[in-house]
Amino acid sequence: MDAVTLRDTTAALAKGELTATEHVRQVLADLDALDGTPWSNLVAARNDGAALESAARADAELAAGNWIGPLHGVAVAVKDNIDVAGMPTRCGSKVLADAAPAAQDARIVERLREAGAVVVAKTHLHEFAYGPSGLVNAAGPARHPHDPTRITGGSSSGSAALVAKGIVPLALGTDTGCSVRTPAALCGVVGLKPTFGALPVDGVFPLSTTFDHVGLLARDVLDAALAWGALPGIAHLRTPVSGLRVGRLRGGIWDVPAAFESALDDACRTLTDLGAEVRDVPLPETDDLLGVYPVVTGSEAYETHQRWFENDPDLYQPATAALLAAQRDRPATDYVRAVRAAVRLRRDVLRRLRRDDGLDALITVTTPLRSAALDSDPAALRGPLLQMCIPFSVLGVPAVSVPAPGGGDLPIGVQVVGLTSGTGGHGSHPGESTALALAMAVEGTDLS
Repeated sequence: MDAVTLRDTTAALAKGELTATEHVRQVLADLDALDGTPWSNLVAARNDGAALESAARADAELAAGNWIGPLHGVAVAVKDNIDVAGMPTRCGSKVLADAAPAAQDARIVERLREAGAVVVAKTHLHEFAYGPSGLVNAAGPARHPHDPTRITGGSSSGSAALVAKGIVPLALGTDTGCSVRTPAALCGVVGLKPTFGALPVDGVFPLSTTFDHVGLLARDVLDAALAWGALPGIAHLRTPVSGLRVGRLRGGIWDVPAAFESALDDACRTLTDLGAEVRDVPLPETDDLLGVYPVVTGSEAYETHQRWFENDPDLYQPATAALLAAQRDRPATDYVRAVRAAVRLRRDVLRRLRRDDGLDALITVTTPLRSAALDSDPAALRGPLLQMCIPFSVLGVPAVSVPAPGGGDLPIGVQVVGLTSGTGGHGSHPGESTALALAMAVEGTDLS
């Protein structure tokens, strides 16, 4: 399987050097080739007939000169907690083993189709998106794309792995606490968690409606930016790196092992060389940001699952059942206080970072771990895989995980967080533009 970027695929389709049908048939053949390998469970569901019909429609449109944009005719995979019409949404769980095919697309899938994309498969996830390792799923754990004895990270495990293996150029994931960024970091691809609410969650099975985001996984930052700007309703703003004020997070959990500090040193040196101002800063109220997350997420998850869980808890994987059981007796007042605290934290922390500290962005690592062994305890991995990402989910700001250059098959993810506020026009998202521009610089993208 020769990895092809989104922009190469787009260019070949637009020039007529490749048809959408040829492209989709090759992707489906690559998915077939996973059968009988350690990666066979990366795909949760397929509808090859529907995918080929969509490809044929794209070919007719392209032949008529009606090119929609850079996703037109491109094969995309979708995480299996996002509805795709005609395919069941099982969320990696026995609880939904008999789920009927979805009657309609989730709104984000509708947007993909409006942009001309072709959905080819639904992908493995940590059960109900309630975990960061990718180890917990009725079909077994997802395996690292380059080493089947290691984890992918989660919960968007299959989406990250299929992109990393070069099978699809783009995949959808969801991110409540870390679930696009952590698997991107461990698998060596790029994960974009946009601003809270920037992409619709209608038709996405909820984990925590307070923090659920839809995000993108791509091979590199330029592909992620291309896909982001191609979605209807999104205007991508080109942001120069020179002059941006970037805070490198220090203190507490932000002090990471030497290899990760070295990767951050290199990233910050690159940004400084390009004219950015980088300085060390603490993240205000880190402990409180970390503290509200499990209360809010756990309470909302239990409310969603209560009836199923009380009727038949054995249908859940043990790790998921333990998380849900821990919420059973939580007082409602804890939840209310945590939601109120999250609202206050979002207001006060962002005001301090933006106004008082004058920052445009933050930089840290995505997780202080490389990919762990497949026989690791999911509970032991939960904290390290989540903790560097949770604060930015609570704050609702955009964040990009980009592989540090030279990381090899067990890469280190650098996380760039956009703080730029304001709109600058209908559909524009300056925080995403800032984060993507800085991530391109860290990656070493040459835009000359």
